[in-house]
Amino acid sequence: MLKRILNSKKGEGYIDIAVGVLCLMLVVAMAAQFMPVFVKKQQLDLFAAEIMREAEITGGTNVSSRIDMLRGQTGLNPDITWECEYYSGNSVQLNGDITVTLTDRVDVGFFTFGSFPIEIRAKASGKSEVYYK
Repeated sequence: MLKRILNSKKGEGYIDIAVGVLCLMLVVAMAAQFMPVFVKKQQLDLFAAEIMREAEITGGTNVSSRIDMLRGQTGLNPDITWECEYYSGNSVQLNGDITVTLTDRVDVGFFTFGSFPIEIRAKASGKSEVYYK
């Protein structure tokens, strides 16, 4: 009789469904942990594009007011690196190349298994639109 019960396949479908639901929940939980990374990357790209446009219009890298405003709006505090040939002070001559690189860290963890930092970068480039005499 025990042999007949062990060879029976009547409850197999329930176990398959339970394991499938468990796997689905783990995938959803992992996606919920990694989604903020993609959101911050999108915000960092927008941050870089906004300060680059401001630098193009003003003809230099002195855009600290715009940076402060964007930091307040997004909640990000990235490291900002400018690459350009300065004309005088923070000014860049007309058609001078300007490149900005923003770097920020995001901690990603999977529940109680610990967390690890991921470095995200955003880069934008443009040209100065101001002529200095």
